[in-house]
Amino acid sequence: MSASFRFSHAITRKPAPSITKGLRAIDIGTPDLDLMQGHHADYIAALRRTGAEVIELPALNAFPDSVFVEDTALCLPQGAVIMRPGAPSRLGEAAEMAPHLATLYREVRHISGADSFIEGGDILTTEREILVGRSARTNAAGVAELKTLVADWGHTLREVSTPPGVLHFKTDCSLLDGETILSTERLAASGCFPGYRVIHTAEGEDACANAIRFNDLVIMPAGFPKTRDLLDKAGFKVVEVGNSECAKLDGGMSCLSLRFTPRT
Repeated sequence: MSASFRFSHAITRKPAPSITKGLRAIDIGTPDLDLMQGHHADYIAALRRTGAEVIELPALNAFPDSVFVEDTALCLPQGAVIMRPGAPSRLGEAAEMAPHLATLYREVRHISGADSFIEGGDILTTEREILVGRSARTNAAGVAELKTLVADWGHTLREVSTPPGVLHFKTDCSLLDGETILSTERLAASGCFPGYRVIHTAEGEDACANAIRFNDLVIMPAGFPKTRDLLDKAGFKVVEVGNSECAKLDGGMSCLSLRFTPRT
């Protein structure tokens, strides 16, 4: 069983009307809620194609960015860890996610230090280790606390760097299988993937680096044909999903779900 990309469950959350007020590094336009909801439905359909159970949580209008559930938790086979998002407006999202994970996992742990901040978008779990990128949303205290929390579950954590100006570590990379990572050239150049096979995003298509391997599918944002062809040629079964509206809020494919196989 490949625990880093074969899953029985996914959790998603419906986009809220308040999503138009969501955080963004650069304002490139207000998201179209109707179009985003259509893309979100396509995303859920792609997850279900793999045979997984998809849990759809209701919208949280009090939290404009709550559709991006990945930032709230790290889900591992042995248990879940509730994050402490680095954006103050998002702290309440993690608390909202905790009870749902408690119904699926025997053990749920929490990042609790007052100075600890960490978001799931900065965490890439592979078959051999957990990579955590320091960023504007994830600090040294958060990384250190997570390392302690997952140690007795048998996980090794390695801190890496996120390129300047990039929101999350996984904005620039994603796992394709147990040995292969899709990455922008700027991130791969940092030397953070020794021992892995790296497929670079095509020139001009860095925005599609955030994809997800979910069972037998690689789900990637639509509109990046050169990278899609690279993945096809490498033998991956690719499904494209519209992401134009989430991209206005720095969101990608991994941001929209928590993916896991719990041991109950």
